[in-house]
Amino acid sequence: MGSSSTLIRCIEALQEARGRTLDLIADLDDEQMIGPRLEIVNPLRWEIGHVAWFQEYWVLRHLHGRAPILAEGDALYDSAKVAHETRWDLQLPSKAETITYMKNVLDQVLDQFDRNDRARSVSSDNAGGLTHDAAYFLSLALFHEAMHAEAITYTRQTLGYVSPHLGVGRQAGVDDVDQEPTGNQPPAMDRLGDVLIPGGTFLIGSTQARPFVFDNEMRAHKVHIRPFAISRTAVTNAEYAEFVNDRGYQRRELWSDGGWEWRENADAKHPVYWKFAEGKWWRRNFNETVPLEDHLPVLHVNWYETNAYCCWAGRRLPTEAEWELAASGEPAADGRGITDHKRRFPWGDDAPTPERANLDWHAMGCFKVSSLPAGDSAFGCRQMIGNVWEWTASDFTPYPGFIAGPYKEYSAPWFGDHKVLRGGCWTTRSHLIHNTYRNFYKPDRRDVWAGVRTCAL
Repeated sequence: MGSSSTLIRCIEALQEARGRTLDLIADLDDEQMIGPRLEIVNPLRWEIGHVAWFQEYWVLRHLHGRAPILAEGDALYDSAKVAHETRWDLQLPSKAETITYMKNVLDQVLDQFDRNDRARSVSSDNAGGLTHDAAYFLSLALFHEAMHAEAITYTRQTLGYVSPHLGVGRQAGVDDVDQEPTGNQPPAMDRLGDVLIPGGTFLIGSTQARPFVFDNEMRAHKVHIRPFAISRTAVTNAEYAEFVNDRGYQRRELWSDGGWEWRENADAKHPVYWKFAEGKWWRRNFNETVPLEDHLPVLHVNWYETNAYCCWAGRRLPTEAEWELAASGEPAADGRGITDHKRRFPWGDDAPTPERANLDWHAMGCFKVSSLPAGDSAFGCRQMIGNVWEWTASDFTPYPGFIAGPYKEYSAPWFGDHKVLRGGCWTTRSHLIHNTYRNFYKPDRRDVWAGVRTCAL
C-alpha cells in the first residue's frame, strides 16, 4: 500500500468489509446468533464482536495508543486468552449493542486516519499514502475481518441456516463458460486431464516487497521440484461419488491410521452433507437439500477423506510447493523447464475479476470445474484461485527463517498439527487471496468449503 490513493482505498475497503460482515448476520435472530456449542464454530455474536475488538486493538490501541472503548473488551473478545469452549458462557452484549460497538470502532478508525491523525500517518515522501506501520495494521485488520466473514458463512452452512442474503448472484453465462482458453494454453496435457509440469528450482513463499505479507509466507526460499503431473481441475462430485459407491469409506486399506480412526469415531460413510435417497445422491446447501451436481467440485471433505480418495484413485495429493509452482510458475520457451518469473495469480499479476475467479460470494456457491478459463495458470490449471479450497499433502510448518509477525498468535501456535490448503473458495475475499497464501486446518475439518486436486503417482 504505497500509492497516493492508498488511504482512500483503505477507508473504502474497511467500510465495505464491515458492511459485508453485518450483511452476513443481518437476518439472524438472537438465538441463531449464539447457536449450539460446537468445536468448529464460534457463537456469531461473539465472532462479530471479536472482529471489531481486533480492529480496535491493533489500529487504535497498538498503533495509536488509544484507551480501550469497552472496559471488558479484552476479557470478552481476545481469542488468545478466551478459551473457545467458554465463549458461549460469556455475558456478551446483545446483537444490537455489539453492532453499535462495531460501528463505533470503525468510525474511530476512519476518524483517526481521515481527520485527526493524517499528519502522523501520511508519508512525507508520498502525499496521500500511508506509513509502513499504518498500512500494515490497517491491512491486518482488513484481512482478519475477511477471514471471519468467510467463517461466518461456514457457520451458516454448518448450522443449516438459510443462505445469506447479500444482493449478489451468478453473473449470467459466466458459469457456463467452459470452452478451451485462447491464451494460457497448457504445454502438455494427457487424455485424463493431467497437466505436465516441468521440474526445476522454484522460489516459493513471498518476499517483503509488499507492505503487508503474512508471516507464514516468509521467507521466500528456493526448492527443487521434480517434474510432476497435476489434474487440470479439482475432483468433481461425480468422481468422488464413484469412490463412495465403491465402498471407499468401508475399505480400511485406503485410509491412513489417523484417517481410519477419525472415520470410525465420526461414523463417516460419505461427505458430511451428502445423503442417498430416491436412488441418487443429494447434498445439503445451507437449509436446502439439492440433487448432487455432477460437475461441481466435491465440497466439505477433510484431509483424511481426500487422502483416502487419492489412494482409491491411484493418485496423490500435491505438496504445497507443487501446487504453488502449478499456480504461479511459467514454462520455459522450450517447454523443458521453468522461468524465473513468478505470477501473483494464476493468470498473471492483475487483480481477480469475476471472469477469472469465483470469489467474494459472487456466485453464492461453486461453479462447475470447467468454468472460468480466463483464470487458467500458465500450465493450464483451472480455478486454482477461488471456487473451492484445495488440500495439499503438506503439514503446516514454518518456512526457513520464519519470524513471527506482530500478531504472534496467527501462525506459530498451529505449526505441526495442521495441513495446508491453497487457493481460496467462493467466499474468500479477492483482496486477501493470492498464489502464495497459506490456509491451514486440522485434517479432520469438514465444515470448510474444501476439496482436492490430485497428482499422478
